[in-house]
Amino acid sequence: MSTVMKAVDVEVPLSTAYNQWTQFESFPEFMEGVEQVRQLDDTRTHWVTQVGGVTREFDATITEQHPDERVAWRSDSGPTHAGVITFHRLDPHRTRVTAQLDIDPDTFLEKVADKAGLLEKRIDGDLHRFKEFVEHRGHETGAWRGDVPPPPTARS
Repeated sequence: MSTVMKAVDVEVPLSTAYNQWTQFESFPEFMEGVEQVRQLDDTRTHWVTQVGGVTREFDATITEQHPDERVAWRSDSGPTHAGVITFHRLDPHRTRVTAQLDIDPDTFLEKVADKAGLLEKRIDGDLHRFKEFVEHRGHETGAWRGDVPPPPTARS
């Protein structure tokens, strides 16, 4: 399992950055290799990606979501991964968006890409393209302000 952490400062208010990030179906506009994301319900998404000529589909579940704070998810199928995006107010017009992803590459090419640092570069590129996307627009394309509490922890 590999962990990647990256951050970018965007020149928009915190609520604008958060609201845009919750528009999962817009991800193909700034995420490299993401062909389509369909929001199935409040907590489930279906993804179609193409990397290195290989198309993959998988489902993911939002495991925690708090407006203007964080969105966390885990994959339900396909490549094993989980992550969290956090939003930090720097001032009234600037927000730091931080991504932490835990990924378990399962194919030979994914393992090579991970070891070569390509995955880290892709995530950094996606965050910078998000910055350009949201700053250029100046406003979000929509918003979902619902709250998804974390799953209960097992007690022994």
